[in-house]
Amino acid sequence: MKKTSSLANIMFMKAFLILMLILSATATEIDGRNQEDLVAATREMQKANYFTFVMLINMSPPDTRLMGNVTFLMPNDRMLANMVLQEGSVSGFLLRHSIPSPLLFQVLGQFPTGTAIPTSLPNCMLRVSNNGRKNYVLNNVKLISPNICVAGSSIRCHGIDGVLSEVCTSIGNYSVPSLTCDNSTEPLCKASPISPLPSAPSPARDILNNSPSFTTPDATTTTKVEPHKSGSTYWFSHHISLAFLMLSLSF
Repeated sequence: MKKTSSLANIMFMKAFLILMLILSATATEIDGRNQEDLVAATREMQKANYFTFVMLINMSPPDTRLMGNVTFLMPNDRMLANMVLQEGSVSGFLLRHSIPSPLLFQVLGQFPTGTAIPTSLPNCMLRVSNNGRKNYVLNNVKLISPNICVAGSSIRCHGIDGVLSEVCTSIGNYSVPSLTCDNSTEPLCKASPISPLPSAPSPARDILNNSPSFTTPDATTTTKVEPHKSGSTYWFSHHISLAFLMLSLSF
């Protein structure tokens, strides 16, 4: 009886270790793919003369929110030369100048005036003023050079004509137009219709909040750079715990 129990424990440990190796390899593969996309995107930025923005990306501590599934909004070198960044605020600047989804201008152009798009910085929104391709405004800046980053699948970037204000718009009480994308080499996305929620505010990190009659912000909050945490550790530990639970139930 003891021998059977010991054999079962050994088999359990072997299976668990194999699952750990598989999950670790998967996480490494995802990180590697995102890193490749980021390298490709920074090359495209440099080719379009956004050298200072690339320098800020290289200066920023590693952050999974900036490595993939993101759209960067880039002021040019001349605009960034006049800006003073305090030590430790580079990450907050990049999060404020990014959207947590890779969106070509063809997708952004579908959102009407009044749409509120969340940035990668929590509780910081971008209000859309859509007057066509040549007059597309996000908060206080105009998008002037669309679709600079197109090589990778998980990163997009666009040039803007100024630095986004550190005072962010915080919006609630409206639903989020979701994106429907085809799984192809170059995703084709469509926005769903906009509809107001009856009462409860929607989470700040929901993708693409919308306000139908956005004349003045409901509230404003000054952005604050918070220490960021890597998402890879959480992803790995979550899947390890799940694997352990599944194995436990199987014995």
